[in-house]
Amino acid sequence: MTTTTPRTTALRATALLATAVLALTACGSGDPSETAGATGPAAAHATIPTTDVVSGVTKDPAAAKLLPAEVRRRGTLALAASVGTPPGATYLPDGTTLAGQDIDFADAVGKALGLRIHREVASFEAILPALGSGKYDVGTGNFGVTDERRRTLDFVTYINDGQGFAARKDSPLKKVTSLRQLCGLTVATGAGTTFEATLEQNRHLCTEAGKEPYDVKTFAEQGALWISLQQGRSDVVMSTINGLRYAVNQQPGLKFLNEFKRLDVGFAFKKGTPLAPAFRAAVNHLKKDGTYDRILKKWGTGPSAIKTSQISPPELK
Repeated sequence: MTTTTPRTTALRATALLATAVLALTACGSGDPSETAGATGPAAAHATIPTTDVVSGVTKDPAAAKLLPAEVRRRGTLALAASVGTPPGATYLPDGTTLAGQDIDFADAVGKALGLRIHREVASFEAILPALGSGKYDVGTGNFGVTDERRRTLDFVTYINDGQGFAARKDSPLKKVTSLRQLCGLTVATGAGTTFEATLEQNRHLCTEAGKEPYDVKTFAEQGALWISLQQGRSDVVMSTINGLRYAVNQQPGLKFLNEFKRLDVGFAFKKGTPLAPAFRAAVNHLKKDGTYDRILKKWGTGPSAIKTSQISPPELK
């Protein structure tokens, strides 16, 4: 179930724009029986998989037993989802149906726990504060597990992704191993993300090296971010490894530079949530019954597999 609000409608339009940006310059196509794309003239080239890998998931009584009694009684969870571009979460051409790795994992966990997921679309930067206030039970949005976030939130991990870079093919950048390589450049990234925090915290590296600091441009809309890069208003994009690989595969004229730092990614919760043990058990149940691997195969993110789900593990160094 997706709750629609005026803000949700605006976010939906933004997400469709982002998907369209990828589709308009897409360079491949998939099996039409298993993929869907953005609307418009490029629809035949977009490759958003729609294979059903969730409906066969059955309830895991052992995991469900770990839920708080009150949650078991009501049988529902309020989930906030950040929607941007594949493979994380996006809209199908109907402008209503959500698809993505985050969507599949949340739906599969809900089935494993015997719960109905009431999903509401929210902006990435709004979800974590809303969890702390109790507005939502859980949030999804490719949230990286960092030590700073663990101070105020809990996480249950389900994949490993992280930070990476992409640029236009004419860029002299080949691999970014130090943020000093970005000095004097304009870096585009998402607002309220770990990427923005990493860039802001390390801007001093350039001045200490006697170089011009890099300029950070943040975007709430992924479509605008990629347009900025394509039009030369930004020199490089810092985003999720999986998201960058997907986008570069869909857009000619761009190149994936490298993985900069790996991070565990998890469902996000209010600090001290009693839901974490049940979610961890559900994710591990999905690994055992094969659903976990099917989701990763569907979205082409096999390298993001984790061995076992954890509750708020330390940040990967």
